[in-house]
Amino acid sequence: MENLQKLLKKEKYQKIKFKITKTQHLAIKAKINGISGSFILDTGASNSCIGFESIEHFELQAKQSKTKASGAGATGMETQISSHNKLQVGSWKNKDFSIVIFDLSHVNEALASYKTKPVHGIIGADVLLEGKAIIDYYNHYLYLK
Repeated sequence: MENLQKLLKKEKYQKIKFKITKTQHLAIKAKINGISGSFILDTGASNSCIGFESIEHFELQAKQSKTKASGAGATGMETQISSHNKLQVGSWKNKDFSIVIFDLSHVNEALASYKTKPVHGIIGADVLLEGKAIIDYYNHYLYLK
């Protein structure tokens, strides 16, 4: 595994630590517009998103969206979108990041039932694809280029 870390460092990948929660989710810290938050790293989520209650926390300019969200047992949920944000995960950065906003209360209710801390949102495949992500599950590292 050391060889993998050396190779990825040589290839200019950024190494970001994540934790495994009691619910077997991958928990990661990130910053939106310079403000820290807690997120679930979700390879199955097509887009990164936050809950409506976090709009002010991250100082987002939200606009209505015609897109309906679905996932985690819920479908047809109203969404908003916020564009031109700054995202930072570890030392990896995106200076023109768009994020989907929708009701994440069902996610946080499920986490609360396991006495797990709530999250501000989800880091999804949009970030993972852009960052050419490699996930080292054994050592709990996400690598982004």
